[in-house]
Amino acid sequence: MPNRLADAVSPYLLSHADNPVDWRPWGPEAFAEAARRDVPVLVSVGYSTCHWCHVMARETFQDPALASRLNDGFVAIKVDREEHPEVDSALITAAGAFTDQLGWPLNVFTTPEGRTFHAGTYSPPEPRAGHPSFRQVLDAVADAWTTRRDQVEQGAGQLSAAIREASERGSVASPLPDAAALDRVAAELAAFEDPEHGGFGSAPKFPVAPVVLLLDTLAASGALAPERAEATRALVRRTLDAMAGSDLRDPVEGGFFRYSTRRDWSEPHYERMLYDNALLLDAYARAGDEEVAAGIAAFLAGTLRRESGGFASAQDSESTVGGRRVEGGYYALDATGRAAEEPPAVDGKVLTGWNGLAIGALARAGRAFGRGAWIEAARAAA
Repeated sequence: MPNRLADAVSPYLLSHADNPVDWRPWGPEAFAEAARRDVPVLVSVGYSTCHWCHVMARETFQDPALASRLNDGFVAIKVDREEHPEVDSALITAAGAFTDQLGWPLNVFTTPEGRTFHAGTYSPPEPRAGHPSFRQVLDAVADAWTTRRDQVEQGAGQLSAAIREASERGSVASPLPDAAALDRVAAELAAFEDPEHGGFGSAPKFPVAPVVLLLDTLAASGALAPERAEATRALVRRTLDAMAGSDLRDPVEGGFFRYSTRRDWSEPHYERMLYDNALLLDAYARAGDEEVAAGIAAFLAGTLRRESGGFASAQDSESTVGGRRVEGGYYALDATGRAAEEPPAVDGKVLTGWNGLAIGALARAGRAFGRGAWIEAARAAA
């Protein structure tokens, strides 16, 4: 079987290059092959530092028997969402018609024309807690394709048309919100606050830096009534304090992990993303919290900074500690323990948009706290 991912640039695609699955990169050739064979397409989307992507790769895509089933009945495409954000965005939108549990790995089944007719995320190798195994998913999709083709193609076409119509409606310019609308936004976001642990919503709990920055902007805008503005400022402060004191923050090397699996911010998933940390640096700098901001800046300028001056996209959640590959094992160690271990891998892709976030955040934070080194790091990346 040819190794079609061997020449990939993406670390994520390269990590799947030796799978027994006959993965193809994203492109028209894969869909043309599906049309030639008259089989459906599996588009599997992920990224190199994603914990559940690692798990599914080990449990499922390394299984020769399952790979044979996949190769015989499907054309399989691997996509790095950081290389093809437009593909990821389109597939996430389509997948929302089938599940509200969106995330990665994202496994989408399409017709050879690229129209989605089934989607899901992680599937275990065996049925578990009401979730079908990936083999059962493949069998169900193959059966639908073989025995109910007309229904499959009709449903896929209707979904494609609905998404296109929604996209066209969303492209129509809307008037700028007035003060009453901004007040409603602040009130509705405040209603989602977790009053016990801070942050927003339940589990899994993300740092949602864009929400914090929006609330901070609204509070400072003058558009809110004084009482609402004061309450919004207090909400921002509570949220930042809760995150800074939680397991989501790395106390040794600085920076914040991707998200926590529990409402109280415990049991993080340990990948550290450039865009999360850039936005959080902005938020803590606005709040005048130099200690937390300094930890984030150290992570950006130390761990993620490349020789070119730019910043890598993320650091992995998994590493080998004591000869065993585990998620979060490295991050459970203190500074002395970490010095004796190989740190988790860094995905060295330098993405323009995410670097823009980091450059702006470092420059603004450097100016706010008089940290010339942060400004120089921003200048070098720019």
